[in-house]
Amino acid sequence: MGKSHLNRREFLKAGLTGLATTGAAAVLLADELKKQKKTDKPADKNKQPQPPGGQREGFIYRTLGRTGIVLPVVCMGVMNTDSYELVRAALDAGMVHLDTAHNYLRGRSEEVIGQVVKGRSRESFVVATKVPPAEGFNEKLDLSLKRLGVDYVDILYLHSLTKRETVLAPENMAMAEAAKKAGKARFIGVTTHANEPEVIRAAAEAKIYDVVLSGYNFRKDYIKELDAAIEEATAAGLGIIAMKTLAGGFWDRQRTQPINTKAALKWAMNNSKITTSVPGMTTFDQLKSNLEVVKDLKLTPQEIQDLKLGQTANLSGLYCQGCQRCLPQCPKSLPIPDMMRAYMYAYGYRNLQAAHELVAELNLPDNPCAGCETCTVSCAFKFNVREKLVDINRLKAVPGDFFA
Repeated sequence: MGKSHLNRREFLKAGLTGLATTGAAAVLLADELKKQKKTDKPADKNKQPQPPGGQREGFIYRTLGRTGIVLPVVCMGVMNTDSYELVRAALDAGMVHLDTAHNYLRGRSEEVIGQVVKGRSRESFVVATKVPPAEGFNEKLDLSLKRLGVDYVDILYLHSLTKRETVLAPENMAMAEAAKKAGKARFIGVTTHANEPEVIRAAAEAKIYDVVLSGYNFRKDYIKELDAAIEEATAAGLGIIAMKTLAGGFWDRQRTQPINTKAALKWAMNNSKITTSVPGMTTFDQLKSNLEVVKDLKLTPQEIQDLKLGQTANLSGLYCQGCQRCLPQCPKSLPIPDMMRAYMYAYGYRNLQAAHELVAELNLPDNPCAGCETCTVSCAFKFNVREKLVDINRLKAVPGDFFA
């Protein structure tokens, strides 16, 4: 997530050289090392199905549930970049799955992908997009396909679902199934930033979904419940893809304390039930680092120490885990998790456009906390909820075309 030092030419010249292993004794080190999976090995092309575009030497591959799609354990999230060169480099390097959404960069993300994949064999890449299950769904999907320059997406997600009843809503299920039946999507699924265990279990219960894109990282304090839900879902044939694996990228708003994102990504992908991850990339340095993870998921002692495992309860950071425990505490019923996600977009990702769009969509009053002398919300991550909410809500006053 740090400053880029590589351009495309330097990236290609540098290759995929590994980093030297560093080590230092750390609390919980022995236990964490025991948890690391030893079952993932570079795929044997004579024994396993092939990934799109063919197998890359040394890559660790997994199969996406009943879809049968074989993917490397790290692919590319195209949320925060409109760099043709970076997306092209990721594809060329073997990150064959590109994850985007109808509203990312106001459609620019899909347009960039469309230009990059133009002329490539349709079977050589896997593209996913996301559309909220709301009025205009079909029109937005058609526009997404036009931007991407494809007749179909490999995965179509109903975007940002947080409740069981929304996943199982007959109108939402019918919407997704109709798109699949019309040939606009090979597979369908849901995405969730919050309340993930409930959403994942509901997706399995529905029996129509093929994939779930879920928030998953080392900071979640309900990871055992999330792991259990993932275990159940994969047993039912669902494919699981992880997002938000980098937990905001920084511990502080000033971005002076970066999270070891390579370690965070390894930590997430040590769950062998998760097929792949789609971290957002904006620099060639990040791409190089993530390609190293594709070949080696073993956490070094220093990386484990960097994640501050066992200490995170005392660190606020920028990432809201979406546990929703704050919601019943707020007398105004404010959408706190959504606002905290916007805060992370702004200060962690430096994606003011995404933050603005989310804040504008929520359309809170100019002073959402007016009338509350003190904030009664107690955040699991020790966020000063009122301070962050008032701060990020200022974006609402900025004209949208400022970010165009």
